[in-house]
Amino acid sequence: MNNQSSISQSYHAGEAKSNAQQKTGQVMDKASDTAQSAKESMQEAGQQMKAKAQGAVDAVKDATGMNN
Repeated sequence: MNNQSSISQSYHAGEAKSNAQQKTGQVMDKASDTAQSAKESMQEAGQQMKAKAQGAVDAVKDATGMNN
């Protein structure tokens, strides 16, 4: 019976390890997706800021007559 108990404990330990690895993989995938989304959002914000800055430069050039 003692051997059977040891086998059962080993099985459950392996099962728990497998579940933990699967959960870790899911968490890592979610973190990666979140990081990618943040990167894309920052790139979009940067492009918008660049466009607004260029618009401001053009407005100044127009106002000072330097855009001829």
